[in-house]
Amino acid sequence: MQTNFSLAQLQNPDMAESDKILRACVHCGFCSATCPTFVLLGDELDSPRGRIYLIKDMLENGKPADATAAKHIDRCLSCLACMTACPSGVNYMHLVDHARQHIEATYRRPLADRLVRKALGFVLPHPNRLRLALALARWTKPFEALFLRLGASGRRLAAMLRLAANSGRTSGPAPFPAPALLASRPKARVAILRGCVQPVLRPEINEATIRLFSRLAIECVSLRGEGCCGALLHHLGQEKAALAQARANIDVWSREIARNGLDAIAITASGCGTMIKDYGFLLRKDKSYAEKAARVSALSKDVTEMLAAQELPAPANLRPVTVAYHSACSMQHGQRIDAVPRELLRRAGFEVRAIAESHLCCGSAGTYNILQPEIAERLRDRKIANILAASSDVIATGNIGCIIQLAGASPVPVLHTIELLDFAYGGPAPDFMNRLKLVT
Repeated sequence: MQTNFSLAQLQNPDMAESDKILRACVHCGFCSATCPTFVLLGDELDSPRGRIYLIKDMLENGKPADATAAKHIDRCLSCLACMTACPSGVNYMHLVDHARQHIEATYRRPLADRLVRKALGFVLPHPNRLRLALALARWTKPFEALFLRLGASGRRLAAMLRLAANSGRTSGPAPFPAPALLASRPKARVAILRGCVQPVLRPEINEATIRLFSRLAIECVSLRGEGCCGALLHHLGQEKAALAQARANIDVWSREIARNGLDAIAITASGCGTMIKDYGFLLRKDKSYAEKAARVSALSKDVTEMLAAQELPAPANLRPVTVAYHSACSMQHGQRIDAVPRELLRRAGFEVRAIAESHLCCGSAGTYNILQPEIAERLRDRKIANILAASSDVIATGNIGCIIQLAGASPVPVLHTIELLDFAYGGPAPDFMNRLKLVT
C-alpha cells in the first residue's frame, strides 16, 4: 500500500511503525474471509482491509477520529485471525492498537459510552473491585429486562449482568494456593501470573496449575505486587495507564530475577500471554524499561508451552472422555499456539474433537462482549452450535474470557485445559466427570 506520511510525521516512532505496517498491505483481501465481523455483517469497513483504509486516512492526514472510524474500529475484536491469514505479514495488532490510542486522544465519545469505558477500566483490573461489582450485579439481576429497553447503554448493562451470572465465588478473596512440597529438587522455578479477573471468576485454574507443576518438580512462586497485565486498558485505548501496569509487573519480575532467578513466567490466561509477550515492543522507546521488558517477554510462556517441554508421566486410566478444544484467538492467532494444547490433551488420554470454524472468535475479546453485546452474542451462539455438533463431554480452552463467554450458553461444561491435564496426571476430578460417572 502506498503511503504519504510527511517527514515530520515519520519522526514519531509510532507513526513510523504504522507507516511500515501499512506499506506491507497489498490489498489482497485474504483477511476478510477470516474476520468475524465481516463474516457476520458483510460490511467492508468491518473487515481488516476496510479498517486499514480508515486508519490510514486518519493517521496520514492528521485527522481527528470521527464517529464512523470509531464505530468500525470499536467493532474490531482484535482476534488477530487476519494476521494468521495474511500472506504479507501485516502486523494488524500494532496498527489497530495505534488507531485506538488515536481515537481516545482525538474523539469525544457520547457521555454514556465514556462512562461505561471508564467503569470497565476502573473495575476489571482490580480483583477486589471486581468482586464487589459482581456481588452488586447479582442483586440487580432482576432488572435485566428493564435495562434491555434503555438503548445501547442498557444493553451493555444487561450484558454485564449476564456475564456476572457465569462468574465464580464472590464472598471474599480466594487465597493464592500455596505451592505443594516438591518431591524432588526443582527442575525449574517459575512465577505464576496471578492475574486480575481470573482469580475472581475461576480460581480453580491457578490451583490446578500449581498442583500439576509441583508434581512435575517445578517450583511455583507468587510475587507480591504483581497485578493486571494491562491488556484490558490497552484494548480500551488507555495506553498510559496500561503501560503503567506493565511497568509495575516488570519491576516485580525483574527484582525476582535478580534475587532468586526465574526460568519462566507461566501464564494461564492466553489474553494476558499475548499482552506480556508484547511488552518488549510496547516499551521499546522507554530507555529505562526497554531491556527489562524484552527480558520479561522472552521469559513469558503459556502453561501448555511449558508442559510440552516436560517429560510427563503415564496418564491415569480414564474412561473415554471427549473434548472439544476451543482455541482462543489470543492463543492461536496472538501467540501462534494451536496444535500444542490439542496434542497435550491427546497424550493425556482424552479424545479431542475438531470444531468447525475454529478460527472464528467466540465473541469474548476482553471487554467486547460488554461493549458490543449484539455482535458478541451472535458469535457466541455460532461458536456454541459448532461445538455442540462435535458431541463432546467437555469444552477445553486456554483463556478465562472464552470460558465465561461460552459457559453462559453451553449445556456442555467449559474448563481450562490445565484443569483436565491436572486430573489426567493425578489431580482431583472435575465435578462434571463425577456427575457423568466418567471417573474409573
